[in-house]
Amino acid sequence: MLPAAVTQARGIVAVLGTGYYVYGLKPMQLEAPIPESFKAPSTSGQTNPTIFTPTTQDYQKVYDAIAKKLIDEDDYDDGSYGPVLVRLGWHSSGTYDKLTNTGGSNGATMRFAPEGDHGANAGLKAARDFLEPVKKQFPWITHSDLWTLGATCAIQEMGGPDIAWRPGRSDRDVAYCTPDGRLPDASKGSDHLRGIFYRMGFNDQEIVALSGAHALGRCHTDRSGFEGPWTFSPITMTNDYFKLLLDEEWDYRNWNGPRQFQDNKTKTLMMLPTDVVLIKDEGFRPHVDRYANDQEEFFKEFSDVIMTLFELGVPFESGKEARNVFKRTE
Repeated sequence: MLPAAVTQARGIVAVLGTGYYVYGLKPMQLEAPIPESFKAPSTSGQTNPTIFTPTTQDYQKVYDAIAKKLIDEDDYDDGSYGPVLVRLGWHSSGTYDKLTNTGGSNGATMRFAPEGDHGANAGLKAARDFLEPVKKQFPWITHSDLWTLGATCAIQEMGGPDIAWRPGRSDRDVAYCTPDGRLPDASKGSDHLRGIFYRMGFNDQEIVALSGAHALGRCHTDRSGFEGPWTFSPITMTNDYFKLLLDEEWDYRNWNGPRQFQDNKTKTLMMLPTDVVLIKDEGFRPHVDRYANDQEEFFKEFSDVIMTLFELGVPFESGKEARNVFKRTE
């Protein structure tokens, strides 16, 4: 029988949360080759493992792989997986509770039931499955980092603002799953919105800015129960969500589904109760007005708050200087 130390050396130890992979005596067969610059020099008689530390360039390669899939695989919903990737990053991060310092993007616990089965997460398997080939191509990245990087990539590639991002999230087991009810319930009002977002540490302005993500995507009856897009360009990020909230007349939709609003003019767009409260609540309304009048201002404040959302509760070993804005595809 081999000594325990040798047996262990032949394994591969993944150091979660830091992005390191340790390669032992037995070479690891990867779908993507290890860059030459990260391979240890060949030395006869030595068995010390080499440590692969991803660089900004390596994360750019992950970004590029996600962006390429977004371009190549355009058969989802309105022609892009982008909106559902944003929703995955949002929902994996929006479970944070500042009082207990639990939840948030660190852990990627939506991989497990019951969190993956929470009603608010219905349909997100499509986003997780979309990113799995990228995870296999770059096995050193954690799911937690991949999901938030995927959302960051999607926002930028759909015409949104630059989003600063940094690595350092770890993957955790099922014991860290968060309880149901930490994400917004679209059928509720302003008190509910504040309860959900104040729990994470956000204020009214940040609530409205984050709501601007509804410029992207649509609702599905087999997921949330609601139906339809918020804007006429659901795969392009603009400030149209706020313009439409103010400019259109919104009536209750007469149908068998949950209460939602539809535009009076075309009857093809929808708004949720949590959307309409933004123009009725005196604390939210001024920010809706600002963003409707100035897309640049909306983009700047959205960029700041989505970066914060993706970092909530993450015990980063790196400082803010590790944040990076990735180059978009041309």
